[in-house]
Amino acid sequence: MRVLLVEDEPVISANIATALSSVGCLTDVSSDGEDAWFRGDTEDFDLVILDLGLPKMDGLAVLKRWRSAGRKMPVLILTARGSWPERVEGIDAGADDYLAKPFQIEELIARVRALVRRAAGQSSPILEAGPVAVDTRQMRVTVNGAALPLSPLEYRLVAYLILHQGRVVSPSELIEHLYGDDDARDANALEALVTRLRRKVGSDVIQTRRGFGYVVDGRSAG
Repeated sequence: MRVLLVEDEPVISANIATALSSVGCLTDVSSDGEDAWFRGDTEDFDLVILDLGLPKMDGLAVLKRWRSAGRKMPVLILTARGSWPERVEGIDAGADDYLAKPFQIEELIARVRALVRRAAGQSSPILEAGPVAVDTRQMRVTVNGAALPLSPLEYRLVAYLILHQGRVVSPSELIEHLYGDDDARDANALEALVTRLRRKVGSDVIQTRRGFGYVVDGRSAG
């Protein structure tokens, strides 16, 4: 899961980024509105955490420009502005959720997970496809009830594909959502990762659509 965190207070930003990393998220950080608008408009994110009081461009203006341009990623507004009229303004501008400062990190993480699930058409924190189940709260994957030892990268891959099960996901999309800037980001590395994961979850769970990408079909997996 790739998250854009837009927050201009360094301590808050660092704390949130650390918490997101601990639950398997790749986090890109932006500290001003202009940079946030550009990145959200040109890059692909599973979710944006957006502060309103930003330098260079206000968070609401950023959000309105994204929505006017057809950008549909879930947006969680995070701000010290807690009055209900400001919350209504944020929701009307296109926000999907709203969390006022101060907040508990655990609540923020729970809201992030819920927004990403809902955006993909999933409601339960337990994602299932055939014999495979992904507990997104505990970052735990099981096959027929038996827990699998997975690397963080393997977990992100199976969780992403099962979250979007039934849809063919291109290699370029997977690379964008799985790898950090310091990781090997090419199709060969991704193919090797898929091969390793298939040995653990079962060869029939992740299917290849030649020339298009990979898909998990929960109706036939297993």
